[in-house]
Amino acid sequence: MVALPGVDPSWPAYRDVPSTAAVDPEGTTNSWHYLDNGSQLTEPARGTLLCVHGNPTWSYLWRTLLAAGVKHGWRVVAVDQLNMGLSERTGRFRRLADRVTDLDDFVESLDITTPITTVGHDWGGVVSLGFADRRRDLVSGVVLTNTAIHQDPARQIPAPLRLALHPLVHRWGTKDTSAFLDITHALARPSLSKEVRKAFLLPYRGGARRQGIADFVADIPADPSHPSYPALRGIAEGIRTLKVPALMLWGPEDPIFSDAYLNDLAERLPQADIHRFEGASHLVGEDRDIATPLFAWLGGTAAPASETASPSSFTPLEHELTQRAQGPDAGQLAVADMGADGRIGRSLSWQELEAQVQSLAAALRGIGVRRGSRISLMVPPGVELTVLLYACLRIGAVIIVADAGLGRKGLSKAVRGTVPDFLIGIDLALTAARLFGWPGRRISVSALPTAKRKMLGVEHSLTELRAGAAGAVGAAGDPGEPADPRDDVVDPDADAAILFTSGSTGPAKGVVYTHRRLAAMRDTVARTFGIRPGDGLVAGFAPFALLGPALGTTSITPAMDVTKPKTLSAAALADAVAAINATAVFASPAALRNILATRGELTAAHRDALARVPLLLSAGAPVPSRLLTELQGILPAASLHTPYGMTEALPVTDIELGLILSAEADAAAGKVIGAGNGVCVGRAVSGAQIAVSPLEPSGVAGSSPTTDAGITGEILIQAPHVKERYHRLWITQSDSSRTEGWHRTGDVGHFDGNGNLWVEGRLPHIITAPTGVVTPVGVEQALETVDAVGLAAVVGVGPTGTQVVVAVVETLPQVNKPGLAPAALATAARNAARSAGMEISAVLVVPSLPTDIRHNAKIDRTRVAAWAAGVLAGGKIGAL
Repeated sequence: MVALPGVDPSWPAYRDVPSTAAVDPEGTTNSWHYLDNGSQLTEPARGTLLCVHGNPTWSYLWRTLLAAGVKHGWRVVAVDQLNMGLSERTGRFRRLADRVTDLDDFVESLDITTPITTVGHDWGGVVSLGFADRRRDLVSGVVLTNTAIHQDPARQIPAPLRLALHPLVHRWGTKDTSAFLDITHALARPSLSKEVRKAFLLPYRGGARRQGIADFVADIPADPSHPSYPALRGIAEGIRTLKVPALMLWGPEDPIFSDAYLNDLAERLPQADIHRFEGASHLVGEDRDIATPLFAWLGGTAAPASETASPSSFTPLEHELTQRAQGPDAGQLAVADMGADGRIGRSLSWQELEAQVQSLAAALRGIGVRRGSRISLMVPPGVELTVLLYACLRIGAVIIVADAGLGRKGLSKAVRGTVPDFLIGIDLALTAARLFGWPGRRISVSALPTAKRKMLGVEHSLTELRAGAAGAVGAAGDPGEPADPRDDVVDPDADAAILFTSGSTGPAKGVVYTHRRLAAMRDTVARTFGIRPGDGLVAGFAPFALLGPALGTTSITPAMDVTKPKTLSAAALADAVAAINATAVFASPAALRNILATRGELTAAHRDALARVPLLLSAGAPVPSRLLTELQGILPAASLHTPYGMTEALPVTDIELGLILSAEADAAAGKVIGAGNGVCVGRAVSGAQIAVSPLEPSGVAGSSPTTDAGITGEILIQAPHVKERYHRLWITQSDSSRTEGWHRTGDVGHFDGNGNLWVEGRLPHIITAPTGVVTPVGVEQALETVDAVGLAAVVGVGPTGTQVVVAVVETLPQVNKPGLAPAALATAARNAARSAGMEISAVLVVPSLPTDIRHNAKIDRTRVAAWAAGVLAGGKIGAL
């Protein structure tokens, strides 16, 4: 007998069930096998989970839910569908309609006295939804994992299923051999253990036991002519009116049920909470813990709370653009791109910008873009992207901004996860879309040769749309529907944008903003930094590159790749400043470093232009005060500000160089409680509140917010411009909002006695040493005062609670290969760390530390820690 790891001996059961399925002769009774934890419950069940497997699995798939159900007081019943698992082989081909009736018959035979929540995977998702649609009197909720309810007749089913259906493959692959089983099991990430794999194979030994697998594959409604297509369509349409709570837990790496199927389900069940487990595949319940979030969802204990109330007032983001286009400044410069020759390239006045936005919005509507359409914009920041963005916002479309700073893999995951309806991009982006199969109807920026257009699958170009060439009917699309007269009325609380985090501490997360929250961000920036309509803004930092028209400022993009901050030179900055007589400069820390490195290129005219700038803002990563002090020499009249924030809320705090130096002096003198050990980022901006959730000795953040000085904890924020939610990351959203009214940032810091916030690092990067919790930033700052150290990372190596502190540093000059630090450098580093109150166990050197692509500044400490652990364990010292 094959052992069944994770199955309690009391769970397996058999039941004879009278059948009413059309396929069975009248009076037929079928024998069902199922797993049931009911006998283990000591109190009346809080509810019943009805779990339905797909093809080619069986009830064993749900063993973790049965075990967790006992703990949470839920009865869990996991069936083996007929002809599958350990249930009876009836000898009759059962189609979808039969299987929905089968499940109804089974439930009728059970003594279930509590509301039922269905749980389905693969084919079980379809069958369970069919049951839920039919038995609305019994069902109180639905849970789905990797499944599909609708197959677009215009698209082929996934290639692996087409292969399984091929006449030369079908019988051999599904019945005569275990190929279909083996391939399905191989999709697990990480791989299934030998014991678990054997358990999944147990009911399917021999061809006769695998006929149900073959029948399930044959019953796939690949097109409208299939006998089961009407049943599938009936369920797909029926669930649109199913108003019970829904949860979808998804493995996005599934080669069968892609995000396109998840998107279809989300459209049919808009009330659903959705979580995509990045990296998980088809067998998501094997790849990830789904029991914990599922029962939290059932209990309502992890329901996302409101992080902050929406601001009551609302002025559309484009209001200032419209006003200036109609006012006395209509002919003045609104947006411009600098050319490599130091002169303005493309530019638009306010009147021209408004006209182009309105014209493009009308053209996009003509090809089918509607309110709520998702549009992925893969165009570099500048005039072109500005026009596109405001045209989309005017329509009410949802813009998706996933930039090249995420890297190829991160960008591809971001696009697939958001399932855009349209993708507008430059040639490089469209080529990537073709190579990686990104979803969305494709629109090029410029007109393409016919052959290239066909190769890339491009339907339209912005050039054609502007010229009206798209007309009423697109070259490759259907006529656009008549425009809704409400399209020009912005719903403040509708989704406006999905922006992506940098992915520096894990997979990049989609952050959803409504129109109201984007407008609140604009207002916060204007109030905090005193930016007024008519000012001149140099946008060298992507998040701010598109705010200019919303602020009513003339904005210019310098000659650089805004997605690669290090490409901004001092001369390019000065040229942009001079071109519009700029009053404010936005640039990332990496850009500031390159400006200093290239200041020798500045002419007298350049220096004169920079000397007139009154404001510089730098955000995205900590900015050392010594770097700002050096920069003051280039921008002598500027107030140098380093606002703190994140993709989820920007800005949160603000501080300028004078206050930074004062705070650091307080820290050195020990005059102020809590001063030091981190980067001082100042106080909350207008309308925002900040607190910390104290860290426990284990490194976990507690739940009670405090503003007391000297207490290190996770930083919490409240502000009208905090994100609405994370995109299809229900678990992440639940965790970030678990403290009512606050957004948990994942950053760690503390307040000093003057009310300033000091940032000490990220929660995933804290070190749990025997002496207590250690945060990295303060020690890294101390290490970077050593002359031979350019950049430092402090990480923990070893088990939680007993970790040793290790320093990994970039050296000046750069070393050729990684390894142990020379004795003199190690001594200097240890002394520097000791001055910050920390004993370091080892000092390692590397040619360069891994940083994020977007900011070129955030160190991947998780990767550094793994590398350092290998080195200290005696492994080969390879590249980091």
